[in-house]
Amino acid sequence: MSYFYNDELGNYHYGYGHPMKPHRVRMAHKLIVTYGLYKKLECFSPRMVTQSDLLQFHSDDYVNFLRMTTPDNMHEYLQQLQRFNVGEDCTIFDGLYEYCKIYTSGSIGGAARLNQNKSDVVINWSGGLHHAKKSEASGFCYVNDCVLGILELLKKHQRVLYIDIDIHHGDGVEEAFYTTDRVMTCSFHKYGDYFPGTGAVSDVGYGKGKYASVNFPLKDGMDDEAFVNIFRPVISSIMENYQPGAICLQCGADSLAGDRLGVFNLSLRGHGDCVKFVKSFGVPVLCIGGGGYTIRNVSRCWAYETSVMLDTDVQDQLPFNEYFEYYGPDYRLHIQPSNMENFNSHKYLEDTKAEILEYLNRVEKPSAQIQTGQPGTTQTPKSIPVAEPREAAPDERASREELDARVEHPLEY
Repeated sequence: MSYFYNDELGNYHYGYGHPMKPHRVRMAHKLIVTYGLYKKLECFSPRMVTQSDLLQFHSDDYVNFLRMTTPDNMHEYLQQLQRFNVGEDCTIFDGLYEYCKIYTSGSIGGAARLNQNKSDVVINWSGGLHHAKKSEASGFCYVNDCVLGILELLKKHQRVLYIDIDIHHGDGVEEAFYTTDRVMTCSFHKYGDYFPGTGAVSDVGYGKGKYASVNFPLKDGMDDEAFVNIFRPVISSIMENYQPGAICLQCGADSLAGDRLGVFNLSLRGHGDCVKFVKSFGVPVLCIGGGGYTIRNVSRCWAYETSVMLDTDVQDQLPFNEYFEYYGPDYRLHIQPSNMENFNSHKYLEDTKAEILEYLNRVEKPSAQIQTGQPGTTQTPKSIPVAEPREAAPDERASREELDARVEHPLEY
């Protein structure tokens, strides 16, 4: 099992008061290290992707905009800021382009590692930014690493399944593959007066992609029992009818109880049961992060789900680490759900599940393999090189010179 992590990611900052804090990935990493889980993982710092890698999905004018725009010169790009939906939610901050490359590198590199049969599971908690579109930032997401990772998986696998347990609908990934049967997207999300407002149960795909988009719209208060009772039957039906060769699993932690932006009531065990169930099928899995805005719970969640992937029990009492004070007053791994009401009635969940299972029974086996090489050829490009990535040293501290060279925003803490 492989684990991709770049410590630089935690240095980036969206801006004062912004709910998205990349520091959460560093906190999760410290728990993974102090629990000793990294000893059972192949730990890698991903090889940095290039601009051409990003252009496999995103438009060149959009990527150039991300590369060239800084807080100092953004006043020169007012038209592009509006055009590319960059502003309040998707801010321009120092190092934005490098930040996008770092989190995307783990997803593309992880997919390539799966393609080369060097791992059966790859974890990249910095990824999962599922709202970004081809030429548009959205929902704190700039580059859609989920789509780029799936495109890498498609170089080898006939069918790829994307599963999304973030509380927000995975609209960017669904939109990218809405008309193809090579990728099935399955999202369990809050629906209604809630961002991004998409993902109705009737949105099933179009053309060749009809019935290859699966949406389970939910209401406030989803708890563990209800979530497991819909997740397992739907995923079982997908695995039986679609038979994917690889899975991309987005584990957004904003569906947990007590999330700053979320309205669900899941515990780590309920959220992690989804990860455990997906792993049980024995299909190669690219496991990525996503949303999550109460950062002490995000780090708990992803550390716990790393242990689930490793089939390793970890103690509830958190091990001491440099962010230990974040986890007070109980200093425990597992969080307690609240007493909020579950507005998803048993009848609603059963009726929606039955409708989705009916759609899945209509799924036909996909058509011939797509060729992703140059137009007019039958060549499928080689996977990106991952043979000799620089191995991460999770328990090694940075030198004083390295620390001084970092630009770390004091408001991160």
